[in-house]
Amino acid sequence: MIFTRWSAKLPQRRTARPGRAAAPAATPPNARPAPAADGSGGAVPAARAESSGPAAPEGDAPPDTPEEGTEASAPTPPPTVDALSAHDILGTIPALVAVVYGPEHRLAYVNAAYATVFGPRPAGHTAREALPELDELGLLPLMDQVLRSGRTRMVKSRRVRAGAGRARDGYYTFTCTPIEVAASGPAPDPEVACVAPHKGVLVFGAEVTDQIESAERLRASEARQRAAAVTLQRSLLPQELEQPDDLRVAATYRPGGTDAAVGGDWYDVITLGGGRTALVIGDVMGRGVRAAAVMGQLRTAVRAYARLDLPPHEVLQLLDGLAAEIDASQIATCVYAVHDPNEGRLVYASAGHLPILVRDADGAVHRAAEPTGPPLGTGGWLHTSGTVPLGPGAAAVLYTDGLVERRDKDIDHGVEALADAFAGADDTPSVVCDRLLRAMGITDAHDDDVAILVVQHPERTGHDAELFHNAVLELHGGTEAAPRARAFASGVLASWRFAPDLHDLGVLAASELVANSLQHGTPPMRLRLRRTDRRLIVEVTDGDDHLPRRRTAEPADEAGRGISIVATIASHWGARRTPDGGKSVWCEFALPSA
Repeated sequence: MIFTRWSAKLPQRRTARPGRAAAPAATPPNARPAPAADGSGGAVPAARAESSGPAAPEGDAPPDTPEEGTEASAPTPPPTVDALSAHDILGTIPALVAVVYGPEHRLAYVNAAYATVFGPRPAGHTAREALPELDELGLLPLMDQVLRSGRTRMVKSRRVRAGAGRARDGYYTFTCTPIEVAASGPAPDPEVACVAPHKGVLVFGAEVTDQIESAERLRASEARQRAAAVTLQRSLLPQELEQPDDLRVAATYRPGGTDAAVGGDWYDVITLGGGRTALVIGDVMGRGVRAAAVMGQLRTAVRAYARLDLPPHEVLQLLDGLAAEIDASQIATCVYAVHDPNEGRLVYASAGHLPILVRDADGAVHRAAEPTGPPLGTGGWLHTSGTVPLGPGAAAVLYTDGLVERRDKDIDHGVEALADAFAGADDTPSVVCDRLLRAMGITDAHDDDVAILVVQHPERTGHDAELFHNAVLELHGGTEAAPRARAFASGVLASWRFAPDLHDLGVLAASELVANSLQHGTPPMRLRLRRTDRRLIVEVTDGDDHLPRRRTAEPADEAGRGISIVATIASHWGARRTPDGGKSVWCEFALPSA
């Protein structure tokens, strides 16, 4: 069989000069007979056979015979690529090679590497019969395209299962190249012989098993690292949100897709006591375990600072200094907001974070003011606090940039789209979270992680309204203030139908807190009693900003036992400064479950 693309160039005979007869060249003993001038006389000689040189003129010495006393001629140069046969070239290639011809893709040749992998194949039969492995690999339709179009086609990383020539599965990239297969001359079996030139296909299979396995190991390693980061991220987030008495809250976290590492988004809900609740959401810039670790430290610090019951901007100020100490190269955005049911509003501070969206009871959605300070970790800036109404019937959503940011659009467009979706999402907080994710097109393949915190302040009616009560008494000081406070507390708690023991504890706590305020505080003073479905809250405010602390009174001391008594009988107690320059001291009693 001769392949035109690799066929050797036949040596040309020189024509004898006029008047001289050409002497026949000497024929090597093992050389094949040369073909006749008319094309008959058998197959084309092998490309490796040395051709005879031109006949020496009669009477002249042969040109390759050195004259006496002269040096021998230069040695014959090594053969060029034109002198190599296609069979020898393809036979030494370690890749898989098969040559087929004709519309039925009859097999012309397979090299040793192909036979090693798939076994020997009979020539002359169709590829569907002789090369069933190509059919399993889906190459026969591709070979048809190559034969029709005359263009090379390639398929990458096809799996070849283990067989007689392979101990394990391998992967090959196959290239199908159009060629022309020349006629091979007479042959005993006309079904096998290629008796006329045909267009054919050269199938070349390069093994890429090592590359595929390396890529799979790399993907598996990346998947393990991402799984570790996601596990770390989720373990640092709240496993169960605290549920305030006056609010309904729900949150969700969605890590980025498989091609994106997990980020540093987080959220939290912290009950501060006295009916107040802190809401937090933040985003550490960057990806991977490092961002998640920084996020965990910031979240822990926020919870610690929240226990100090500081204004939101002071919490962020402390957090800003800590963020710079944790990692100077990392910055984070954060919103810290506090809800007080007595005031019906959110007091918040924002460190470069996206604005809170608030939906009023009538369904109108509006944004909170712009960030009140730069991102955490920048240092040297003073944060301030802002307020936004959040009364009964209202809801708010806090979120990270992964929910609204898109590469091809301005982030304001995303915030507007979220506001439109939030306006129509009137359901429980958990359902609202899911609706917002769907409305914003967040899928498992999203390229950034997303955190959402939805807060609702329900408007209570019917039986629920009977569980929530609020009573306030203004105190102007004087000797009658303490008796008035005790009488007021006793009457209110009796009207709320508390058990006698809880009634007496509430009256005692109110008396001690009022006495402490009369002794150490300044007017105006106010006693507030608040009942929720789970606790009784007693709170006293005055105009002095010095916070009381619990201390051990000596037996001879006449004062200093009030706060200790309150801390002993109540479930929780605390004190905080108020924005108007005063303070608030409160305690809570857990109500028995129904």
